[in-house]
Amino acid sequence: MEYLWIPILLILGLLVAAALRAGWLVGRRRLHVLGDGANDGLGAAEGAVFGMMGLLLAFTFTGAASRFDERRALIVEETNSIGTAWLRLDLLSEEPRARAQELFRQYVDLRLDVYTNVTDQERTAQAITAVGEQQMRIWQFLMEQVRGNPTQPLPVALLPPVNQMFDIATGRILATRQHPPLFIFVMLLMLVLVSAFFVGFSQSKVSRQSMVHMLGFALVTALALYLIIDLEYPRVGIIRVDSFDLALHELRESMN
Repeated sequence: MEYLWIPILLILGLLVAAALRAGWLVGRRRLHVLGDGANDGLGAAEGAVFGMMGLLLAFTFTGAASRFDERRALIVEETNSIGTAWLRLDLLSEEPRARAQELFRQYVDLRLDVYTNVTDQERTAQAITAVGEQQMRIWQFLMEQVRGNPTQPLPVALLPPVNQMFDIATGRILATRQHPPLFIFVMLLMLVLVSAFFVGFSQSKVSRQSMVHMLGFALVTALALYLIIDLEYPRVGIIRVDSFDLALHELRESMN
């Protein structure tokens, strides 16, 4: 999907351009049948539709941008939580510490693998399952150390950051699934097309549509729609959160 942004833009642009053209043709037909005053008094309906389109565009864009920022923040938060838990492993004695550090290295590798190729759903699902299994191995190992050293401050100092890094991993997975209901996107597209139809309709008094305005309106509207979609899926489009993964990669390199 990451290479489909041009076809998506073209499809959206063509739909808007077709709606503009259809509105102009209907308006020309109406003028031909009813005369020059046929389209008078329709501005209120057009204004209401344009207002609803602008409101829904703003609503969906704001939501998409907010979720985009949240996903970036979760990456930073997970990196910090893993780094904190890694440092707390120094509380363990030498042999258990070496084992725990190896488990952590494997865990970070698996976390990175989850987001390596998100378009491959089967591989992503397998990576998520592997992360869950690795979490269980880490937790069981640390619990063995806690039970074997009840006088050490392990329960208070070590277990909370480990639990936090597990919680954030789950939060990141759930964040990738948070999107507006499909009906909102359908409604937005419908409002955009109806608005484009009304724009074309309002141009019907001229015998020939302005291609500059037609193409400009179609391009700008298609870009606005695509931007919302791109923000909602920030690993398969132009606007990406991949650069924030570098923090986790750098943390993994520091573990060697």
